[in-house]
Amino acid sequence: MTTPTAPPAAIPHSDADPFDEHTLLNPLPLQRELRETAPIVYLSRYDIYAVGRYAEMSEILTDWQHFKVGGGVGLTNYYKEKPWRPPANPTETDPPAHDATRRVLASVLGPRALRRLRDAWFEEAAQIVDKVVENKEFDAVQALGSFPLKVFPDAVGLPAEGRENLLAYGDLVFNAFGPKNALLQRSATRLVELSEWVTTLCRRESLTPGGFGAEIWAAADRHEITYEQAPLAVRSLLSAGVDTTVHGITAVIRALAENPDQWSYLRTRPELARVAFDEALRWSSPLQQWFHTTEREVEFAGITIPAHSKILLIAAAANRDPRRWKDPDAFDLTRDPSGHLGFGTGIHQCVGQHIARLEAEAIITAMAQRIRTIEPIGKARRQLNNILQAWDSYPIRIT
Repeated sequence: MTTPTAPPAAIPHSDADPFDEHTLLNPLPLQRELRETAPIVYLSRYDIYAVGRYAEMSEILTDWQHFKVGGGVGLTNYYKEKPWRPPANPTETDPPAHDATRRVLASVLGPRALRRLRDAWFEEAAQIVDKVVENKEFDAVQALGSFPLKVFPDAVGLPAEGRENLLAYGDLVFNAFGPKNALLQRSATRLVELSEWVTTLCRRESLTPGGFGAEIWAAADRHEITYEQAPLAVRSLLSAGVDTTVHGITAVIRALAENPDQWSYLRTRPELARVAFDEALRWSSPLQQWFHTTEREVEFAGITIPAHSKILLIAAAANRDPRRWKDPDAFDLTRDPSGHLGFGTGIHQCVGQHIARLEAEAIITAMAQRIRTIEPIGKARRQLNNILQAWDSYPIRIT
C-alpha cells in the first residue's frame, strides 16, 4: 500500500480490494459495483483510480498523450519505483520509443505469418482433437487449451527444452502487475531462475532460424530496431503471447460448454469460430485488468487526476458495460463482439491478436467438425492470478 495523495472530494471512494483472492475467484460483483458507481472511482487501499465503463476506458486507451504505459502497466509506478525487470517494449514504452519495435512486431506477426502458419496449425489442431475425443471425458485446459504451448513456441523458434517454464514465467509476469500479495510471493519463489531462463532464451543464439525471434533479430541487423531492443521484443512475445491465448481458448470452450444452444449454432456455422473466440474474450476476458499512469495532471470525467497517478483499467467490467452492449451478460454468437477491450485498443492494442485468433480458430474449427455436444462435468478449478482469469482445470464430457 502507498500513502494516499488526497484525491478530489467529488470522486466516489471505495476501500474494495480488486486483488483479494475471494474477489479474484468471483470478480463480477465488484466489477459491476465499480462500473455502476461512477465513471471513475478512487480505491483508497492502493491510492489508485479505477475505471470500469467502456467509453471512459476506451478514451484512456486511445489518449496515450495523457495516459502512459511508460509508468508501467502494473501497480508498480515506474515514475517512483524501479521495476523488477527492464520495461517491456513496446507494451511499457510510449512514442517515440515504442514505435520502431511496434512496427517490427506488426510486420513479423502480420498477414505473411498468418498465411504461412494457417495450414500447419489447422492440421495440428485436428490431430489434437482427434486424439482427445477418443476419451469422451477429459480436462479441456490440459487437452485443448494447451494447443498454443505447442504451436506458438515453434513459431517463435524456441528450443524444445525448458518450454514447461513458459506458463510459470507468464504467471509471474502477470502476478507482478498487481500488489505484493501472497499470489506474487508464490510466483516469485522462482523469480531469479525464470528471469535468467527467459534472458537466455531471447538471445539470438537460442532461437532457431526462420522463427519470429530470428526475424526480430534480423530487423536489428537492418537497423530497424537496436540490438538492445531485439531481446526485449522477443521477451514481449513470451510474456504476453502464451498465457493469454491458453486461457482465452479455455474461456471459449467454457462459454460453449455452458451455453449448449450456442455450441449447436456454431456447429451449423463453423465460420463463426473467430466470432466465438472474440465473444468469449468479451464475456470472460482472460486479461481482466491492467494499469496506465498519468505523466502529468489530467482533467478526466469531470475531475483532476494528479500527475503520476495509477489508473486501473478493468477491461472485464467494460466488456460487460450495458451502455455499450445489449444483454452484456449473455454469451451470444449472433452479436458482433468487435470492439471488445480484451486486446486493448489504440496504439498499444495487442500486436499479436491475429496470431491468437488463428490459434483459437484452428482448435474451435477442429472441435466443431468432430464434437456433437460439450458439457461441463466435475469441479472446475481456477488458477488465481492478480491480472488473468485463468483455469488449472476445466473437465468436460463430449459426444
